[in-house]
Amino acid sequence: MLSIHELSYRYPGASGPALDRVSLTVPAGRIFGLLGPNGAGKTSLIGILAGLRSPGGGSLAWSGGARPRVALVPQEYAFYPSLSCRENLEFFADVQGVPQALRARRLELAMAFAGLEKVWAQRAGQYSGGLKRRLNLAIGLLADPDFLLLDEPTVGVDPQSRSFILEAIKALPAEGKTVLYTSHYMEEVQYLCESLAILDQGRVLAQGRLDALLASGDGSLGLRIPGAKEQAARAALAGAGVPVLARESGAQDLEALFMRLTHRSLRD
Repeated sequence: MLSIHELSYRYPGASGPALDRVSLTVPAGRIFGLLGPNGAGKTSLIGILAGLRSPGGGSLAWSGGARPRVALVPQEYAFYPSLSCRENLEFFADVQGVPQALRARRLELAMAFAGLEKVWAQRAGQYSGGLKRRLNLAIGLLADPDFLLLDEPTVGVDPQSRSFILEAIKALPAEGKTVLYTSHYMEEVQYLCESLAILDQGRVLAQGRLDALLASGDGSLGLRIPGAKEQAARAALAGAGVPVLARESGAQDLEALFMRLTHRSLRD
């Protein structure tokens, strides 16, 4: 488990903080969603967790006391397009300090995880968008991290690659890995994550289990009523003087919750 307490960060010369006393709990062995509009502070938080920048205040506490092996898979392509898949994996295995005795097995596992067997010798620059994303993931897994930071891992991919990537990520907790997952695709987060947090302007707007957040209201009461009983329910509510503010088919989805909390305004 990762406990983040009162974490703050401000970029030099900025008028306000990028992170303003952020407190979160990321459960171990789960996929945790991190959502927010552009400029919400997600990238700043990921940079701190990856060890790329130091917080201005607050603390991080990892279960067991010691910092686990952490890997970041960035939104940008993090490989050399002039190298083949194999050459990229071998190079980054060196960079990440993968022991020689484990290297062949780690390369094999990373290739299989990302489904890169058929393009092993092909130059990465010739890959489709989906293959490039999968190579990014493979590189992130080379050092067998305990904690994986995935920043928009399905941007610009075709539906088949997207489905493959999501299924591969969903299987990671069964291998003992904790995943922090950021995406603007709400349906992905709903599919993958048991719990999540929503950031905006450097602050946590909401966090917790997905099912509890979706069941939450905002000064209103939501009722699930079978279709056959809707007319009778409406009559009973009207008789009791209870107004029906809105009618929706199905449960509140994550996009509706996100838009309600961030007030729907454009940010850039």
